[in-house]
Amino acid sequence: MTLFIASLNSGSNGNCYYVGNQEEAVLIDAGLSCRETERRMRRMGLPLSRVRAIFISHEHDDHIRGLEVLSHRYQLPVYITQPTLDQCRFPPHQDLVRAFDPGAAITIGGLTIKALPKNHDASDPYSFTVASPTVCIGIFTDIGVVCDNLIRHFTQCHAAFLEANYDEDMLMKGRYPWPLKNRIRGGHGHLSNGQALELFLDYRPPFMSHLLLAHLSQDNNRPELVQQLFEDRAHGTTIIVASRHNESEVYAIDGAYHGIPGHAWTPEGNRKPAPAPAAAPPVSPAVAISAARRRKALAAGQSKPSSTQISLF
Repeated sequence: MTLFIASLNSGSNGNCYYVGNQEEAVLIDAGLSCRETERRMRRMGLPLSRVRAIFISHEHDDHIRGLEVLSHRYQLPVYITQPTLDQCRFPPHQDLVRAFDPGAAITIGGLTIKALPKNHDASDPYSFTVASPTVCIGIFTDIGVVCDNLIRHFTQCHAAFLEANYDEDMLMKGRYPWPLKNRIRGGHGHLSNGQALELFLDYRPPFMSHLLLAHLSQDNNRPELVQQLFEDRAHGTTIIVASRHNESEVYAIDGAYHGIPGHAWTPEGNRKPAPAPAAAPPVSPAVAISAARRRKALAAGQSKPSSTQISLF
């Protein structure tokens, strides 16, 4: 079954992603105002009446800013964990709150949604996959590190929203204070262009037809830079940069594409083995004897006073 996907907005000023079939759809996050969400859905030709639920990844304002009004106006169930709800500045009405468990399948019409824990500086953050019986879409943003969970689910996706937040050089040479730079790149912040590219090159499934690069930093990245970086190595996958200013096109993902898998892709989504440490070069007997003699001489000399001190640093 074909799934239709779109980014309503992607960035620190607001995040909202649409995934659906011809009958029902879900929104992942609600970081735009209700009015702006309505406006962009109309421009894309997507009726809000098709949306059946909102799934919240974490409590940062750029993911929940429109949640309270949007969910109330359209009486949309909101799937959110209690730790996230406790920190939510724009909480939905309690009657609309639905809990979810990581890894458990939630069925909404012909859609199956699963949540997977991720590394981010929030109370209880999650990524999501949204699937039909034949097509799987991943929403992987606000991720501090490429973990086994991310690899396992990325390898199953026919299309994905994948964070490529910052260019390493631009971040390090930019105006951000060092604590913020370290927060961004410290394992619980965001994925760099290089980290996202390595994931794509290693674990891209042969059936991934579209990759939408998401949550680009306004200060530490450039759309044309990351577009070129991925297009040069796409091997047939369509690369789209999700804008922080406008909605994207609506993309139909039918599962028919077949291309070249990543270097380390497996159907099971296993992480590639870590490279073995380099073996130490063999020591010849003569060198070993010489070293032993030096150690013996040094030990003998330690009982004698010396006017020379040797620093080991």
